[in-house]
Amino acid sequence: MVEVGVHEAKSTLSKLLLLVEAGEEVVILRGRDPVAQLVPIAAPTRLLGEDRGHYEVPDDFDAPLSNEELERFGM
Repeated sequence: MVEVGVHEAKSTLSKLLLLVEAGEEVVILRGRDPVAQLVPIAAPTRLLGEDRGHYEVPDDFDAPLSNEELERFGM
């Protein structure tokens, strides 16, 4: 864990972000008191296509709506 003062954090933010991207945690201090922590964001837990096979798109999904359905939407 890296600790830096507020002034140093402001002047070296880009370098601190590189450390965070590499997995390091950065604590920002005001005087001797910790006031903030920079930590890496967790990787997304969903993967594109993971629901494949759980839902089937009907053949008429893009068919025009009936007059009754249009009326329900106020059209």
